[in-house]
Amino acid sequence: MDVEQRIRRLEDRIAISDLVVSYFVASDDDDSEGVAASFTADATFSSSGQLNAQGRDGIVEFIKSARSHMGMTVHTPNYVQCRFESPDRATGIVGAHLELVVGSVSVFGVVRYVDSYVRDGDVWRFQSRDMRVIRKRSLSPTLRV
Repeated sequence: MDVEQRIRRLEDRIAISDLVVSYFVASDDDDSEGVAASFTADATFSSSGQLNAQGRDGIVEFIKSARSHMGMTVHTPNYVQCRFESPDRATGIVGAHLELVVGSVSVFGVVRYVDSYVRDGDVWRFQSRDMRVIRKRSLSPTLRV
């Protein structure tokens, strides 16, 4: 790779990391437009290999439905590892922990996302996301403030 290609690759890595964070923030904030902007029109979202939703609109509805059973959520990425298949395609693994409230119970979880990314115009988006729960644990009833 020449210097320009190497710089572009670094910029692409940062853009993919930003995509991961933007998706988490949009999901936590119930920002449907932000969630939609994270995915390609024909993307898929799965949980441990089981298809949950297809297409941008289907994914937004799936996330909305899942979030309707939760209170506050906080997704925190721990790492993003990506491998480029071509200048416009990459695969990745994202390790994250999350905290959420279900009913009156606080839950802590560790998840790993297995992703594929594509450049859509000048923007990187998820082509597929497969969320795999590594660990989930109830902590305690939430404090009422």
